[in-house]
Amino acid sequence: MEVMKESIDAIIGNIREAEELLTEEDINNFLDVLRKSKSIFVTGAGRSGLVSKAFAMRLMHLGFSAYVVGETISPAITSGDCILAISGSGETSNIVSAAKISKELGAYVLAVTSYPESTLGKLADGKVLVKGRTKLEVDDEDYLKRQISGNYTLLTPLGTAFELTSLVFLDALVSELMSAMDVTEDDLKARHTNLE
Repeated sequence: MEVMKESIDAIIGNIREAEELLTEEDINNFLDVLRKSKSIFVTGAGRSGLVSKAFAMRLMHLGFSAYVVGETISPAITSGDCILAISGSGETSNIVSAAKISKELGAYVLAVTSYPESTLGKLADGKVLVKGRTKLEVDDEDYLKRQISGNYTLLTPLGTAFELTSLVFLDALVSELMSAMDVTEDDLKARHTNLE
């Protein structure tokens, strides 16, 4: 149980550190693009894809036309739409490809990444830096140095820190949108599925 508690502390610590890197300008830009977009498409690979689906659900609850890239019911993206791409590395090939196609078709691109200077970051009309250990760092040269200094990666294996911090960031962004749109939890409940 000691490792589990240390892991929770490490995850919370990463979220706190990431919070310090958020800027009002970046958040306002994100909010502006989301609110002016006709439809919002979300994408991410692996666990980042699960985070994108959770965010799409909340966007739907807020009354946005939200779609998950790759789902059978997703329509074509067009000019005036937006794609929000989640990639810690900013180099995941299918995520970068979707962002490039979206940009070519006149859609806005928003990026949630640990590497703002990545290919995805450079494509983005708005980006938020979410620090967290990503797949790029799993096999890096500093592995031995981290182990000697007591930075045990088993506390947040692979992309855990990035994925969970992205989830918290996007859920907090939903709260910001609720406030800006004067939407209540009752409004969200009214759009929640009733087929369960």
